Amino acid sequence: MSGAFTQTELGEHFAHCIQVLGGTTTASRRLGIDERAIRRFVNGEKPVSPRLMQDTASALRALIEEASAAEARITTALGT
Repeated sequence: MSGAFTQTELGEHFAHCIQVLGGTTTASRRLGIDERAIRRFVNGEKPVSPRLMQDTASALRALIEEASAAEARITTALGT
């Protein structure tokens, strides 16, 4: 996808990001948002704001850093 999201695409992409973050419960903790609110965003009951997407992007970056550190530790431990 390139360019601006439609509201539908934004909601769908947010739902995908929630899955990448590990599901509703984990995303709730990472984003500091109640699980019910996340479900409302995912279901389209509440509009996804640009600020929520920025926070989601930050949470995804933090997950990338954690995963990269874990991968590096495995690689070092295995000597590969």
